[in-house]
Amino acid sequence: MRTTTLGSTGPQVGVVGLGCMGMTFAYDPNGRDDATSVEVIRGALDLGATLIDTADIYGPYDNEELVGKALAGGYRERAVLATKVGLVPGTGGARVGNNGRPEHVRQAIDASLRRLGTDHVDLYQLHRVDPEVPVEETWGALAEAVAAGKAKAIGLSEVTVEQIRRAQAVHPVASVQSELSLWTRDALAEVLPYTEQQGIGFLPFSPLGRGFLAGRFGSTADLPADDWRSTLPRFQAEALAANQALLGKVREIAERLGATPAQVSLAWVLAQGRYVVPIPGTKTPRYLADNAAAAGLALTAEDLAELDALPAPIGGRY
Repeated sequence: MRTTTLGSTGPQVGVVGLGCMGMTFAYDPNGRDDATSVEVIRGALDLGATLIDTADIYGPYDNEELVGKALAGGYRERAVLATKVGLVPGTGGARVGNNGRPEHVRQAIDASLRRLGTDHVDLYQLHRVDPEVPVEETWGALAEAVAAGKAKAIGLSEVTVEQIRRAQAVHPVASVQSELSLWTRDALAEVLPYTEQQGIGFLPFSPLGRGFLAGRFGSTADLPADDWRSTLPRFQAEALAANQALLGKVREIAERLGATPAQVSLAWVLAQGRYVVPIPGTKTPRYLADNAAAAGLALTAEDLAELDALPAPIGGRY
């Protein structure tokens, strides 16, 4: 796989990474298999998809344990390992809550390192800014992890340009992780241009529209039982049916190029900047290989123009 760097000063990584969330959290709870997930994580490294992304909230906690198991036995040295802090199990019926207090960050990094079976992570990310804690305070605690050798670099997730600037005043920002795909393009307006200008890595999560852009969901009947996506506006029956038109255009381009819809969707994301490293999630070797192959797909200016012209999806993100 061709490579880039994680921002202008970061480590070299494959241009497509691997998101591990769905291996233990949110998606298809009845279709998980830890042994296969370990195979996928190790297979990603073999394919050159070296950025492995997890978080303490995924599970919670057992995703990091799974990643740690997969990276044991010499695989850790081959990975650029990223995890996150700042979301915690929710209360009162809420799925998740925020905790950006510095004392929580200090405790959480040590717990993450234990679960991951390593003495440091390559990238420690603030999963969400806690509205009750100034970002400077939380970011300062992440910077302490760098000073202590527990993290090589730190990043942000789902932030505004103003929040990035405030963090930069405290410590360099290595990366920003936000949703970006053919059906979620909000970051193109301000955040991605700013990260490019600043030499900050940009890590798109859900670059395949939570599987929709891979062509997996023609109707609600295709969603696995008890899958979190069934609660999202874009996956409701009427919206899902309407969004098939968007997918149909992606299919047309894929057929013309001899590629899959997932590969075309990922290639479009990759074309958005020098330091863009999408982290599609999968827990199957087949989809892993399909996603990794997108790194070798070249879209023409005409292809990109057609994809840029796709309509906005029906339904909100959440």
